[in-house]
Amino acid sequence: MEFIIENKEKTKCFGEYLGSLLQKGDVICLNGDLGTGKTTMSKSIGFGMGIEDYITSPTFAIINEYYGNLNLYHFDTYRLTSNADVEYLGFDEYFYGDGVCIIEWADRIKDALPEDYLEINLERIDEEKRKYNLVAVGKRAEELLEELKNNEDSWN
Repeated sequence: MEFIIENKEKTKCFGEYLGSLLQKGDVICLNGDLGTGKTTMSKSIGFGMGIEDYITSPTFAIINEYYGNLNLYHFDTYRLTSNADVEYLGFDEYFYGDGVCIIEWADRIKDALPEDYLEINLERIDEEKRKYNLVAVGKRAEELLEELKNNEDSWN
């Protein structure tokens, strides 16, 4: 699924809608260059999940944890160099745990990702406009993608 989002407000609407659909065990992978809106998307998804904490980029912490009715585990894997880093840090416990995982720079750990995830590739068109390409990997991700397609008027 590929589409254009015109501005930051529509990005927030999309992220909040996606967040409202998420369930325990869901994994969202965000890829894109610096400045494409990965952290804005993460914040919006968290808001849609009902997370009340201020969500920040975990660039130096690697992972930030937010607790609510459904926990959010927000990863930034930009600084990781190998799948051994992923194993050492115990990412599997999060991937198959009691919450939702959002992974920024997920393409850097592609071989270590779980079997089911929704990949969102972001591309900057101009200051506000972004191109999104969504790829479903696994049954649950396909369900999410189908829900997004069928209810585009809810977020766009």
